Amino acid sequence: MHYTRRRLLKTGAAMSAFLPFFSACSGSEVKSASLSKGFMDGVRTAQLIAQGEITALEATEAAISRAEAHNPAINAIASTDYEAARERAASDLTGAMAGVPTFIKDLANWQGLQTLYGSRAFKGNMATEDGPLSKVWRAELGPVILGKSTSPEMGLISSTEPLVTGPTRNPWNTDHIPGGSSGGAAALTAARIVPFAHASDGGGSIRIPAACCGLVGLKPSHKAVPIGRSSQEGNQLDISVDLAVTLTVRDTAAIFASTARQPDLQTPVTGPARKRLKIAFAPDPVTPTYLNSEVRRAVEETAALCSDLGHEVKAYQMPLNGEEFSDKFLLYWSAGAARFARQAAQFSGKPPSPEILEPWTLSLAQNFLSRQKEFPAAMAYLQNFASVYDQYFIEGDFDLLLTPTIAAPAPQIGVQSPTRDFEGLQQAVSEFAAFTAPMNVSGAASISLPLGQSQGGLPLASMFSGRKGDDLKLLALAYELEEARPWIGRIPPLLTV
Repeated sequence: MHYTRRRLLKTGAAMSAFLPFFSACSGSEVKSASLSKGFMDGVRTAQLIAQGEITALEATEAAISRAEAHNPAINAIASTDYEAARERAASDLTGAMAGVPTFIKDLANWQGLQTLYGSRAFKGNMATEDGPLSKVWRAELGPVILGKSTSPEMGLISSTEPLVTGPTRNPWNTDHIPGGSSGGAAALTAARIVPFAHASDGGGSIRIPAACCGLVGLKPSHKAVPIGRSSQEGNQLDISVDLAVTLTVRDTAAIFASTARQPDLQTPVTGPARKRLKIAFAPDPVTPTYLNSEVRRAVEETAALCSDLGHEVKAYQMPLNGEEFSDKFLLYWSAGAARFARQAAQFSGKPPSPEILEPWTLSLAQNFLSRQKEFPAAMAYLQNFASVYDQYFIEGDFDLLLTPTIAAPAPQIGVQSPTRDFEGLQQAVSEFAAFTAPMNVSGAASISLPLGQSQGGLPLASMFSGRKGDDLKLLALAYELEEARPWIGRIPPLLTV
């Protein structure tokens, strides 16, 4: 079946109006309402700094002021060092984001800042050197780091409600989550405190918060960019990647080009491509998960938009046993929790217990210990999945896969609290984050775009996924969709009251 606007938009409902300062310009000409309100993206901020219209120190002071004004409502900052930020802003910086203020996620080391890993066990853990991703950002991208953004404990859940810092809240509705594990990064960016923030993705942790907070979230291909953490010791399957959550596609494209280590991925994408794509439209989860009706409507509208733009959109169902995949992935995830529990005990000098670790982490670790004999078979299954995933594209004869990013709009704080009972929490997480993990296991490139909005005012996203190495293809399509249905003019209520 081919998708047309008439078929998918039966109601004829118009999309929400956008503020005029963006709608009149293309993705390469994003304008700003004002610096003080933080509506500029990172590329424009860097341009103004390079042209001498503002200084990096002025941009930094403005971001600090925004943080002090808005962070009490969203609780998205794990730690700060504003004096070090001011010193860096006053230095000679180079790179695509030279002088632009931002935050590093609390799972990555930035020399001189505390790395909590979202855990009470690591209080006082000061980074003595940069992690691999931080080295590249410091030397080649050039941003000013204000501090650390919040993360759930070791990034193990799709909400950001760690006991060590308390719940992080969504700027669109502070009763709701900003997603996880890059929830602090997404909340800070959505609140326009900074135009982008470092994020990482081991099972959806860039794309899920981007979807919850109305941002662009690219999960790069495996090994396209350096990882955030210095050590992946014990990982037989490395699924985590790093990049950022951003307000605009061009920010994501600029950060990716500056951070990518592979020469064929370092060419900046600056606009849409002319080539039309074959897009497989697969809105239905592969697990017994209820897909929220507003999410379904939003992704159907995206399919219709792609068709209107000349892309070939066909219905598709991923031939994946979702329950089997989810079970193997959960065991792998649990192994990571068990490894983290050992590291927490070693650092704190205390045994793994509720005193230093959250119930969710402890339950995952126990799940691994009780199923340890199954682990080799699970690893073999997951290590083979990349070839299985690639075969979907070959046999289905398509370029990209279109799905929802998450199965429902951002839920309320507490629904995914790490203190909930394990079975109930596991079900809530697996149903909410039903679409993202296959791209991590396969190493594929995947991007979440904020193309819709719920009746309650929460962002709704669509996710496009390719194969490993398709990062530039995704960015080119993202530019096209951003121009066709711009989102920058949607401002969270936090900033309008």
